Amino acid sequence: MRNLVLAVHGSAVPEAGAAVERLADAVRRLTGAPVAVGHLDHQKPSLPYVLADRPGAVVVPLLLGDGHHRTVDIPAVARHFDCAVTRGLSGEHAVTLALYDRLRAAERAAGGPAGAVVVAGAGSSRPGGNDGTLTAVRRLATLLPVPVAVAYCSASTPTPAEAVARLHAQGFRRVAVAAHLLTPGRFTRALAAVPDTWAVGEPLAGHPRLAGLVVARYAGVCAAQRPSPYGATHPVPRGRRQVAPTPLLCWEA
Repeated sequence: MRNLVLAVHGSAVPEAGAAVERLADAVRRLTGAPVAVGHLDHQKPSLPYVLADRPGAVVVPLLLGDGHHRTVDIPAVARHFDCAVTRGLSGEHAVTLALYDRLRAAERAAGGPAGAVVVAGAGSSRPGGNDGTLTAVRRLATLLPVPVAVAYCSASTPTPAEAVARLHAQGFRRVAVAAHLLTPGRFTRALAAVPDTWAVGEPLAGHPRLAGLVVARYAGVCAAQRPSPYGATHPVPRGRRQVAPTPLLCWEA
């Protein structure tokens, strides 16, 4: 069975790492596969270090946007170790459904439904980096009977505070924020501090639909892999190779 490696941004916030490990545990239970986590920044082990011990692994980018990390950094590292890289999580309906569930849970805890919703993504200045958040906004709008607006925690505008204030100015008294974010961290803390919010949804990594989406990504690669003449379903490990470090330039998405 091929190794599965979750490629994550990484965070200095301990709660973020714990959330990713819980997701990894869920994927491990669902697949029976060996699952590891490789970080792009802030935490260890790094993605190159993890892949060096797992040549031929399937790498699933645990990213909600298709920014520089997903399109450049991760594939560049994976090529050194003959690893397959799946698509990230950007734009998937499963993400929208998880976002919806988190929002509804926050509204119930607050005492009732919101009159308008702001979907807050991490934000990216890279082409395509915000597409996942924009898709989530469009899809969530089809599930809710209220206006849905977009906001970004960094790199793009409007900010969550600006988006909430605009909706209040339009006459909406109960404005909720749906966090289009994977793990707890400085962005979720900032969302909790936005003035005049009715409710703020929890991040998504712990939702069962995210684990199911990762499993589907992994299964798709394994099913497409042609058996070798020797019956192997993945490249034969060639041991740890000495590879020059690949620079990982870090953005929020």
